[in-house]
Amino acid sequence: MAASTLYNDLNSNRSLRLQTLVRLRWLAVGGQSLAVIVTALWLQFPLPIVPCSVLIACLALVNVILTLRFPPTQRLTPPAAFALLGLDLAQLTALLFITGGLANPFAPLLCVPVIISSASQPKPHSIVLAVFAVVGVTALAFSPFQLPWYPGTVLLIPHVLTAGIWFAIVSMTAFAAFYTYRVSLEASELSEALTATELVLQREKHLSQLDGLAAAAAHELGTPLATISVVAKEMERELGDDPRFGEDVHLLRSQSERCRDILRRLTTLSSESEEHMRLLPLSSLIEEVMAPHREFGIEIELKEQGERATEPVGIRNAGILYGLGNLLENAVDYARKKVTVTTEHTPERVRVTIEDDGEGFSPDILARIGEPYVTRRQKDDSAGGLGLGLFIAKTLLERSGARLRFENGGAKHPGARVSVEWPRALMDSKLAK
Repeated sequence: MAASTLYNDLNSNRSLRLQTLVRLRWLAVGGQSLAVIVTALWLQFPLPIVPCSVLIACLALVNVILTLRFPPTQRLTPPAAFALLGLDLAQLTALLFITGGLANPFAPLLCVPVIISSASQPKPHSIVLAVFAVVGVTALAFSPFQLPWYPGTVLLIPHVLTAGIWFAIVSMTAFAAFYTYRVSLEASELSEALTATELVLQREKHLSQLDGLAAAAAHELGTPLATISVVAKEMERELGDDPRFGEDVHLLRSQSERCRDILRRLTTLSSESEEHMRLLPLSSLIEEVMAPHREFGIEIELKEQGERATEPVGIRNAGILYGLGNLLENAVDYARKKVTVTTEHTPERVRVTIEDDGEGFSPDILARIGEPYVTRRQKDDSAGGLGLGLFIAKTLLERSGARLRFENGGAKHPGARVSVEWPRALMDSKLAK
């Protein structure tokens, strides 16, 4: 799946479940009812109980209707979620308006519907809801109703304090909504990218299993082909000199033998490749990674800092092959003339370094390298790359136990440098055992 397709699907996946909203509303109904009861009965403040009760009952009634009308697993479309959150905002605004406006200590709760929308809904809907919230906060600033207080005492809020409360609520709403949106978006991007990583790894594993499938097919077809061959021999013995059927019988016999030879080679190839390709020396692994990228006009030089006699021999890992291949592909894409691959192994560690002679990473990209959907090395580069593919490569290599470091070569050796390092025990099957 292409990175752009994944990115465009993020908003569609950030949907809100009806049951979640219903539960939050019941919590709001309980909290508002408790606040009214404490204020009116315990503190005995003069409170418009009937209008407050009607507003709370309306919210509860809508909740009951939604619960009876729709199943708990119902997913809300963006317009439906916007309408319900807008209704919550309007109900809370009306309740605060008749109980003191911005002087009411619960006035900051107006930001809650906007935060919920920012975490689960498309950005345009959240922006419109935030505008409605600002309008509601502004209306509360001009509420003619006094804050319920001790009888005989009028609590006057200075206009400067009212303006300060208004600004605090609006700024808190904007900050909380933006922060929630960014966290939710990054979580969605990460989830989509990890899904793509799993698909790539699964594809690589399926490719590595083709040899086993070939062996199974050869085994299953061996018996019927042997039967055909025996029958063909008998027919050749009886009809070999017959001018009408002799040539056809010879052809049948030769083709059955040819099929048996092909299956025999498949069986041998699969068993041999499973034995000698399941374990890969470091040099063979690097050569397999480099081979597909030699035909693009960029020189690829291999430097081995260590004797092959002591190099690690590890179990074939599709994730390592794909990850190193992606890093090398990016280096070839951005190199001017040459890419250098350096391998180093000691009794403690194994390192593979990939360097190119291109322009290197720009500072802002270098700080975010490896995040999903970082799509360019340089700001003025329109070629793309280094986006989801690099994230997948980094994830697969880190799963294998590697540590990656991205940097630029400097003035003398410009270009990007990527170092991948494993503990020796993770790359050497002898030590792993």
